[in-house]
Amino acid sequence: MRSRETLTRAEIAEAIHRKLGLSRSESLAMVEAILQHMCVALAKGENVKISGFGTFLLRDKGERVGRNPKTGVEVPITPRRVMTFRASQMLKDRIAGT
Repeated sequence: MRSRETLTRAEIAEAIHRKLGLSRSESLAMVEAILQHMCVALAKGENVKISGFGTFLLRDKGERVGRNPKTGVEVPITPRRVMTFRASQMLKDRIAGT
């Protein structure tokens, strides 16, 4: 079981190579194309949903006042767009081992 390791693009491409029999370069190109497509969609403001895995959601946060935890000085935080990930129930169940 992976606990503190990181799954990389190369490892995903290698798994595709072994499972589907595509060449290593084709497998890596497929991974890159999928990630590029996701990045373009997110950059255009679209959410990305992968059924059985989860949803990458974009949220616009308004301007607010923050506080420096060391000094207590109030600082304005500018409005920004953030991305969050919401795991599907299927993924949550697999992670929990049920």
